[in-house]
Amino acid sequence: MTVNLLDLDLAGLERFFAERGEKPFRARQVSRWLHQRRVDDVEAMTDIAKPLRAKLEADTVIAGLPVIRDTTASDGTRKWLFDVGNGNAVEAVYIPEDDRGTLCISSQAGCAMDCAFCSTGKQGFNRNLSTAEIVGQLWHANRALLADGVTAPWVEADDRRAAPRSSAPSGGGALGAHRGDPDDRRAAPRSSAPSGGGALGAHRGDYTRAPITNVVMMGMGEPLANLDCVIPALRLFIDDNAYGLSRRRVTVSTSGLVPQMDRLAAECPVALAVSLHAPDDALRDRLVPINRRHPLADLMAACRRYLEVAPRDFVTFEYVMLDGVNDSPAHAGALVRLVRDVPCKFNLIPFNPFPGAEFTVSPRERILAFQRRLMDAGIVTTIRKTRGEDIDAACGQLAGRVKNRVIRPLATRVVAARSH
Repeated sequence: MTVNLLDLDLAGLERFFAERGEKPFRARQVSRWLHQRRVDDVEAMTDIAKPLRAKLEADTVIAGLPVIRDTTASDGTRKWLFDVGNGNAVEAVYIPEDDRGTLCISSQAGCAMDCAFCSTGKQGFNRNLSTAEIVGQLWHANRALLADGVTAPWVEADDRRAAPRSSAPSGGGALGAHRGDPDDRRAAPRSSAPSGGGALGAHRGDYTRAPITNVVMMGMGEPLANLDCVIPALRLFIDDNAYGLSRRRVTVSTSGLVPQMDRLAAECPVALAVSLHAPDDALRDRLVPINRRHPLADLMAACRRYLEVAPRDFVTFEYVMLDGVNDSPAHAGALVRLVRDVPCKFNLIPFNPFPGAEFTVSPRERILAFQRRLMDAGIVTTIRKTRGEDIDAACGQLAGRVKNRVIRPLATRVVAARSH
């Protein structure tokens, strides 16, 4: 059986090579070639002996995701539509900022959570993505951006200062180890990655130039409903022999799957975002139907447990602003009471419309008043800037393409179950 190397985290690669009588260091070599040099051909792995390369050629592939469409918005946001087979497609979005480059990654073809304000939820659900399909979004995005001359946000500033004569990185470093970043002050490990090129857009000897410094699992799908494939992907994102991102720079967003939050905390804790969107169970049952299984009291308790091992000392709560639905002063006051025992910050998200949506966005003045109420209570609260709206890449607009739906929307299933 042919193995897609992008499907294997470091432990998986070590098992793969052990089964073939090879030493564990081969896993680290191949991982660096795949994720730091971004090669798509085993023959490019020039520090691996030819006989072993021949075995890899026979037993493995490096299969990224076919691109159906590649679109760039007026604000520089870039969206890829990837073919994942059987008429299904998923989207990933790159958001450039002055101090970071963030990639929003999908974890499922469609979504079964059926959140009332989300375009993806209206598409239905077909299947989970594999680890290779999740990792492949980051792998492709770095290759494509580097090929277009896009580098890490700090590279231009570094290049303006006295640059080393050598083209090799002076201190190695993991992709995303931002020099001077207060969130990531660890010394970057010295890399033994080869100095040759070979990958599309790879900068010779300096994989720290890769433009994506932050990854958020906030694309299509509920990541915690696909943990068997998401956790190996997360391990690659934070592994110094792969993408080397700080745990603080990798965020998983969930609508509130409580048992899976506990599993993530135990196996691979990264930064956590929770799609909250309502201050009470009655309203959240309507907006986020999974709340009917895991009500707010259980969700808040799970957040407190997660913070015991989380790389950040707060949970980020996402809160979409819906005109006349969840945006009143009373809602803001109820939120303050709800999270009083959960260290947190809030992202207020102006609703991004999509065809057939039943909601409209709250007026700007009401969003600002809502923010002030939370800030007055000592809660750090930001208003998310809408990015990529002209290419339907903004929060809540990702839809991709979902065919052969195999699961009805969650709200329908929960109501049906209660009726029996």
